[in-house]
Amino acid sequence: METMSEKRTARDTGFWWANAGLWSCYLGLSLGMGIAYRGNWSGGTLIYVMVALGLFAGSAAIRAWALRHAWLQRDLLGITWRMTLAVVIVAAAIQLATAAVLLPAVAWEWVKLPGQRAYYRPIDIFNYWLSTAIVLSVWCALWTGRRALQRARRSEMAQLRAEAQRATLEHQALRARLNPHFVFNALNNLRALINEDPARARDMVTHLSSTLRHALVHTDGGWVTLAEEWRVVQDYLAVEAIHYEDRLRVHTDIEPAALSARLPPMALQLLVENAIKHGIAVHPGGGELTIRVRLDGGWLRVAVDNPAAHDASSEGHGIGLAYLRAQLGIDAAPSSSSRGTFLLERQGERMLARLEVQQ
Repeated sequence: METMSEKRTARDTGFWWANAGLWSCYLGLSLGMGIAYRGNWSGGTLIYVMVALGLFAGSAAIRAWALRHAWLQRDLLGITWRMTLAVVIVAAAIQLATAAVLLPAVAWEWVKLPGQRAYYRPIDIFNYWLSTAIVLSVWCALWTGRRALQRARRSEMAQLRAEAQRATLEHQALRARLNPHFVFNALNNLRALINEDPARARDMVTHLSSTLRHALVHTDGGWVTLAEEWRVVQDYLAVEAIHYEDRLRVHTDIEPAALSARLPPMALQLLVENAIKHGIAVHPGGGELTIRVRLDGGWLRVAVDNPAAHDASSEGHGIGLAYLRAQLGIDAAPSSSSRGTFLLERQGERMLARLEVQQ
């Protein structure tokens, strides 16, 4: 697979060949028109060659400067005035370089011009500069437009890939939540409760039904309030409490003001599920699961900690947490975006998951 450096080198090589071909065609056209209208005179040939070489070097310089200083990432006005200033300067530099070569060549009679003199009155200088600036402006417009189309195409492709990845993660997260172990354990526990404690069995059916219903409708796309999410988590914990019994001890500290805050659907439940799967379930004696939620300065701060697994290899981040990162627009590293931050770290014998969501 090509590296970024190799791709950049290939693009640069392609540009140099394309740019050289473009200005070579411009030189050939200029020479042809000059000979057709003014005849074959060496001074004209020198002028056309100097201007073509200047346009070749000047256009490459504008491209390099624009890429180095990220002009294309600015708005239309920012790009326009920078390109306009660059055209003004480069066109003037091209005509200055042409004059610096042409005037001595004419004075020393190395080339011939009509009347054996070069006209550099103010109106002539302006016309020379204007003709060069127009050609260079056309090149800048075409190059900028092409780059903008490429950026738009790449952005669209990146968005499509992100949406596809998110859809895949949603599907995998849904499968993870409806995994056979959870369902089988719940049904087995329910079967045992039907004879032993029918009232508790009815409660469990209600909690299990709510949990499964939420798992099937969580992909609506909109964020939910913490109060809605907490009701779902309570249903889930009620089902798991029957399975783990005294092994699962839950301590909650949720600020009432935080209940109206919004967060991605499944966010809190995914943290709780991860804590039970990688913490409570792997300890014979279970442990305490702690949930703390605060609303602080426009940020919803959620902390879930549980006993850490003895085997570090089992402390995986899981499909659910990958889905949570995708919901917040967070890459694997760094674990932050403009919408929120996520951190999973071991603190002694405890594993802490910290989620912060901007309101």
